[in-house]
Amino acid sequence: MVAAWGLGGRSWGCGRGGARPSGGRGGLCGEGVAWRWLSGAALARAQKRRHRPSLGGMAVCARLCGVGPSRGCRRRQQRRGPAETAAADSEPDTDPEEERIEAGAAVLAGVGGGMCPGPSPSPPRCSLLELPPELLVEIFASLPGTDLPSLAQVCTKFRRILHTDTIWRRRCREEYGVCENLRKLEITGVSCRDVYAKLLHRYRHILGLWQPDIGPYGGLLNVVVDGLFIIGWMYLPPHDPHVNDPMRFKPLFRIHLMERKAATVECMYGHKGPHHGHIQIVKKDEFSTKCNQTDHHRMSGGRQEEFRTWLREEWGRTLEDIFHEHMQELILMKFIYTSQYDNCLTYRRIYLPPSRPDDLIKPGLFKGTYGSHGLEIVMLSFHGRRARGTKITGDPNIPAGQQTVEIDLRHQIQLPDLENQRNFNELSRIVLEVRERVRQEQQQEGGYEAGEGRGRQGLRESQPSPAQPRAEAPSRGPDGTPAEDGGEPGDAAAVAEQPAQSGQGQPFVLPVGVSSRNEDYPRTCRMCFYGTGLIAGHGFTSPERTPGVFILFDEDRFGFVWLELKSFSLYSRVQATFRNADAPSPQAFDEMLKNIQSLTS
Repeated sequence: MVAAWGLGGRSWGCGRGGARPSGGRGGLCGEGVAWRWLSGAALARAQKRRHRPSLGGMAVCARLCGVGPSRGCRRRQQRRGPAETAAADSEPDTDPEEERIEAGAAVLAGVGGGMCPGPSPSPPRCSLLELPPELLVEIFASLPGTDLPSLAQVCTKFRRILHTDTIWRRRCREEYGVCENLRKLEITGVSCRDVYAKLLHRYRHILGLWQPDIGPYGGLLNVVVDGLFIIGWMYLPPHDPHVNDPMRFKPLFRIHLMERKAATVECMYGHKGPHHGHIQIVKKDEFSTKCNQTDHHRMSGGRQEEFRTWLREEWGRTLEDIFHEHMQELILMKFIYTSQYDNCLTYRRIYLPPSRPDDLIKPGLFKGTYGSHGLEIVMLSFHGRRARGTKITGDPNIPAGQQTVEIDLRHQIQLPDLENQRNFNELSRIVLEVRERVRQEQQQEGGYEAGEGRGRQGLRESQPSPAQPRAEAPSRGPDGTPAEDGGEPGDAAAVAEQPAQSGQGQPFVLPVGVSSRNEDYPRTCRMCFYGTGLIAGHGFTSPERTPGVFILFDEDRFGFVWLELKSFSLYSRVQATFRNADAPSPQAFDEMLKNIQSLTS
């Protein structure tokens, strides 16, 4: 039965008094209770009193039989005369120890022979086997589905009842959220038990959030139970630069049960409909997908047609609409790199960050603007006195898994008045003063922490003089453009005043000369903190942490000014709800961050 259902469980046997584990002692056995209760001389005294019952013993018998505190058995009292009854009542009471021993003997006598001819003193046995089938169905339906195969091993009656589809329909609904009418499965001959065992339970380990291994680009996959399917949805940021728009998503694979033999895996990549695929669960937190019919991914117009189609889906425009030459090169490079996988990918589990009451805002996933690279997905998490933004999607400069920004919550920055905010040098002076103070504190604490280092080994930042701000000499990539370029300021939306949602806000405006992909940022912020941003050359060469300003606008939006690049990134919260994505513990979340970072280090 365990093998047939595909569920784990231990073997059970059927006991005389009800369900019990095979090889175990009896359930509510009166003899077993008595033998454990009595010991040594007490047992000998009890057995002796069985053959020579006293009036005190009959008193105990009367209490066990439920006839009240009379000194003798009521049946015998009815046969005795008044003189005998008076003599019995005049007998002295037995001590409590004797009563305790005789009570145990009475229980023992209830199994091996009566102390008195009255009713049996042993309590009535209660067995699940005696319950009506409809009540057993209700009981079994409330148990976890993983326990039911073990229950089927108890006896034939339980096994027969567990074939009732009502039980498994409720397990599918309560454990996996299947809300559809499962009765229509009867047409195909598939039962709810088959859906639970061969589909939901078998593939339960792939439900949740995953990051695909696509070189530096990464991604966000959400595997969910959708009706009678398990579907892997790839979540994509909105088209650049509309960071406030909702996420886009497309299916990469689906699993369903069309017959009783086994579940079917289908690849959904390409434009020719679903076709045969394969899923292999490598280990608990890793699985891989493979397409067995990659010809379904090809288009009649060849690679050019495939690229134009991909460009419309990825960027919402044609290549001719993108006038920035460097941006065209980055887009073409991404298409060539990602299309070679043909949906044959390995995925590693990721968790949503745990939330604490003292967090600045609710942690989670955010969409952010990254210049010529477009929009990317970042995970904001809090770690005591610091906050970190980890890339879930990435680019050739800063790959997925790396910490794009780090915020020092101990050092809040007070912005100048609105007029002086427009002066970039004034903002730079304030930030560099805070950085110098941070550097001195770190030296007092014994050197830089790992998060403040430069590059993979945590090399320290070179400290420029405040009179010569580093922001005046931006780092550039091999092609002469900034490594984490803020991009051209095109596609700007209308500017509008947007006050903070709660709390006392302060006016905010970007300094003159700071580029932004999206000019529709809030003009009021709650607070600002010192932070560092990670920049690097193409291929993640010469990575370096540079100073910046973290600006908290409201619960769902924040920004970061990259002083060295003179650029601004705006981040907006991903509003989608993800199931099976919470970390089992804060330690598990921290370990996950280390793992995804090590893949691209």
